[in-house]
Amino acid sequence: MIHAVGPVWHGGAAGEPELLASCYRNACELGERRGLRTVAFPCISTGIYGYPIEPAAVVAQSTVREWLLGHDLPERVIFCCFSSNDLAVYERIAAVELVKKP
Repeated sequence: MIHAVGPVWHGGAAGEPELLASCYRNACELGERRGLRTVAFPCISTGIYGYPIEPAAVVAQSTVREWLLGHDLPERVIFCCFSSNDLAVYERIAAVELVKKP
C-alpha cells in the first residue's frame, strides 16, 4: 500500500491541481521503484477534502496517462470509484482521453 494525502479543495486557485498531480506521480514513482506491476488509486481528495470529482478525475487520468507513456511500471493502473456517479465521470473522461494523441 502506498499512502498519498491529497490536497484540500480551496476553490482551485491554491495550487490544488498541481498538488493532486504530484500525489499520483509520486505514487507511480514509488510503485515503479518497488517493481509493482499494478497500482490502484481511489478518487484522491474527492471525499472529505472536497475536491470536485470532474477536475479531480481529469488530473488523475491525465497525470497517470502521462506517467505510463514514459515508464515501464506500473503496467496497469486501476481507478477505484466511490460511487456510480464518480464512475460515470471517470468513464466519460477516459473516453475523451483515448481520442487524444500522446
